[in-house]
Amino acid sequence: MLVAGTCAGALWLARDMVMRDPRFFIPSASSIEIQGNQHLTRDELVNIFGQDVERNIFHVSLAERRAQLQRLPWVQQATVMRLLPNHLRVLIVERTPVAFVRQGSRIGLVDASGVLLDMPLHGEGNAHYSFPVVTGILASDPASTRAARMKIFAQFTTDLDSSGEKISQKLSEVDLSNPEDVRALIPDQGKDVLVHFGDKDFLSRYRKYEEHLAEWRSQYPTLWSVDMRYERQVVLEMQPGTSGASGTSGPGAATAPAPGAGTAAVSAAQPVAKPAVKAQAPAAKRAAASKRKPAAKARPRKVTTKAHPHATRRSAGSSHYHSSQAVHP
Repeated sequence: MLVAGTCAGALWLARDMVMRDPRFFIPSASSIEIQGNQHLTRDELVNIFGQDVERNIFHVSLAERRAQLQRLPWVQQATVMRLLPNHLRVLIVERTPVAFVRQGSRIGLVDASGVLLDMPLHGEGNAHYSFPVVTGILASDPASTRAARMKIFAQFTTDLDSSGEKISQKLSEVDLSNPEDVRALIPDQGKDVLVHFGDKDFLSRYRKYEEHLAEWRSQYPTLWSVDMRYERQVVLEMQPGTSGASGTSGPGAATAPAPGAGTAAVSAAQPVAKPAVKAQAPAAKRAAASKRKPAAKARPRKVTTKAHPHATRRSAGSSHYHSSQAVHP
C-alpha cells in the first residue's frame, strides 16, 4: 500500500510539472502545422486553434479540434496530432468538387456526396474548373436526397465519358430535379439545346442526338428541345412562339408543324422527315357522291397507288403530343 501510494504521488507530481513546464506551451500560431489544404486558407484552419496558443499542449483536446475542423464544409477528413514538446500537426483531406451548383442567383460547388461548397476566394486550389452547372440540388434538401441525385449525376457523366472523349465537358447544365429524366443543356451554334436523356443508355442516346442534330437544325431552325427517351421516335420542341418551319420543299424536305405548333415527332430510325400526304377529304366526297348516282359502265383503267410512308396528323385528342404537332411515324 505504501509503495502504491508513493508511485501515485510521484506520477501526480510529474504530471503537475509537465503541465506547468513552459517547454510544453504552444508559443504561437506558427507552431501549428497545416498540411493538405488547397481551397481553405491557413488562417481559416488555424482560427480553430485560436484559444490554444500559449496553452499547454496536453490541455488541447485533439478529438474536439478534429470535430470542429470536419464541420467545415470543405473538410472531408481531418487528423490532429501532438508533436512534442510544443507543436501541433493538422492533416486535412478536402472535398473534391465535381460540378457547379446553382443556388438562386449564386453559383457554388458540389461534391460527389452532395455536399454544397462555397466558391473558394483564396487558397492554392483556385483552379479553372471544367464541369457543368447542376440544378435540382437545394440546400434545403435532406443530405440523403442530395447524395442520391449526385449519384445519378456520376452515372450520367461516367457513361458519357466511357468512350474517352470527355463528352461531359461539352455540357453546359444538367438538371437532376427529376431522377427519371436527366436533362442537359448542350451548346450548339451559339445556342443551348435541351436534351432529355431519361435514366439509362446515356451514351447511345447522345450518339443519336449528335448524329442527327445537323439534319434537325436544317429542318427546324428554331429547335429548342430534343427528347431522346423513346425507342422508336424522337420528339423535337421548337422555341416557344415559333412554328419551327424551315420553308423547304421537294423530296426530302421536312414536314414542319402547323403554324403555332411547337412540337414535332420524328422517327428514331429515320429522323429526316418527309413531305406530308395531301388530305383525302375530296376523294371521300367523290366516293359518297358516286353511291347516289346509277352505276355506269366504264372502260377498265389501271390505277397506280403511290405509297406515302409519312403523314402529317393533327389529333386534338391525343394525350401524348401537342394538338397541332407534326408526327412522323
